[in-house]
Order: sequence, then C-alpha cells, then structure tokens
Amino acid sequence: MARQFFVGGNFKMNPNTHQQSLALAKILNAAELDPATEVVIAPPSLYLLSLKGELRKDIQLAAQNAYFKPSGAFTGETRQVTSLLCSQFKLMALSSPAQLVDAQIPYVILGHSERRTLFHETSELVAQKTRAALDAPLKVILCIGETLKEREDGKTAEVCQGQLQAVVAVLNEADWSNVVIAYEPVWAIGTGKVATSAQAQEAHADIRSYLSKAISPNVASSTRIIYGGSVSAANCKELSTQSDVDGFLVGGASLKPEFIDIINAKKL
Repeated sequence: MARQFFVGGNFKMNPNTHQQSLALAKILNAAELDPATEVVIAPPSLYLLSLKGELRKDIQLAAQNAYFKPSGAFTGETRQVTSLLCSQFKLMALSSPAQLVDAQIPYVILGHSERRTLFHETSELVAQKTRAALDAPLKVILCIGETLKEREDGKTAEVCQGQLQAVVAVLNEADWSNVVIAYEPVWAIGTGKVATSAQAQEAHADIRSYLSKAISPNVASSTRIIYGGSVSAANCKELSTQSDVDGFLVGGASLKPEFIDIINAKKL
C-alpha cells in the first residue's frame, strides 16, 4: 500500500501575536493544496483552539509537546486528554495527552532535537511520552536525528537506531500505524544547511531497514518517514523524489508563503 505524503509545519515559538497566527491560517485556507498530501500544522499551544475554529477541515493540528501524565501537579506541562467543556485557558495553562484528545487536536510532536538538547529529554522520556500519547489516543510525529559530530564520526544510523530503540521497546506493532517518524539531522535544523537528497534517502532507508528488523517488514513498509532540516521551496521537489522520503517536517519555511509550495511538492 502506498504511503500518503505528509507535510507538517512546526511553528515553534512563532508567531508573536494571535493576529499573525490567524493571518497564517488565512493564507493556508485560501491556498490550493494537494489533496493527496496530509497537512498538519503545530502552532504554539496558546493558539491551538482558536486556529482549530479557523482552519479548513483538511488541515489538521498538532501540539508541539505533551507530558506523559494524564493530570496532576505538573505546572507548565502539556498533557495528552481534555474535555470540550474545558475552557481555552485551561489548555493554555496545562495540557495532557488526554486534554489534547478532548480538544480534538489529533497530533503531537515528540522528541524534537530542541527538546532533547535544550530541555535534556532522554530517549527513554520521549518513549514514555510516546506511549502515553498513543494511549490517549493521539497520533505522534516522532523526531530523531544526529548531530554534526555524530554524522562526521559515521554514527548517523547508530544514533537514529538508538533513539528509536527506546520507543520500539514500549510500543506494540499495531501502535506504529499512528506514528510518523521525522528524521531531522540536528546540524540542518535552522542552519540553512540541508542534507542532500542522497543523504536523506540513505538515512531514511537505514531507518526503514531497522524497523523491518526490530519490529516487522509490514511496519517498515507502511510507516511514513519524513525529512526535516531547512526544507524550502527550493529543495523540496528533489527531496520528495526519493523513494523513502514520505514528506517533510518544516520549521521556518512553514511561516512563509513557500510552505504552500512545499505542501505541493508532489503535485504534478
């Protein structure tokens, strides 16, 4: 079965105002987007519910993080279940996987390199969060990737497999139908550097080979593996031609009009 192309936009801690977030939604709503591509955007949590009411139905939302506990005294964390009875302000202050499900936010990004490096999240914690998110149930965009030194030392496959192994240990085979793996080489995120199409294909093929051995050939062939790291309108077409590149997780360019070109990378 063909894997559906997937493009996610990670807004990170942008834009600065609610009105700017609405302006981005307006641009997407007016755009002609490839109907064969699944589109998901991840604005700051403060804007999730307001954008949910503004976006057209074929554009889905993701949280940028979530905690592994369903509720409790965890100030500042985003949990993965809420009720639609909860106010918008409750989601702003604290969201669990359960709260996100109740707010009808279908996706969450976990394991992003900025969470791993700046906030010292281990692969084991990412795995714990992934298990909690899937149990909520949410769909997960699971980020992995190596640093420049690790690539130069020839450890790209080793690092990616190590980050995946922690997750493999806590999921069952059926869980992987709700996981999108985002390969994001840390050295290419926000630097303007981008992996060549050959480098991306090699890394994605290695990941798929690992999934086949660690889980099953069926999971390997059906799991979408997307690329992230300075994706732009200029490089997305070539990257999208690679057999194991199933889409993109886009950072800075998701805040620009060129995001539409990236979404339409596979459109003839």
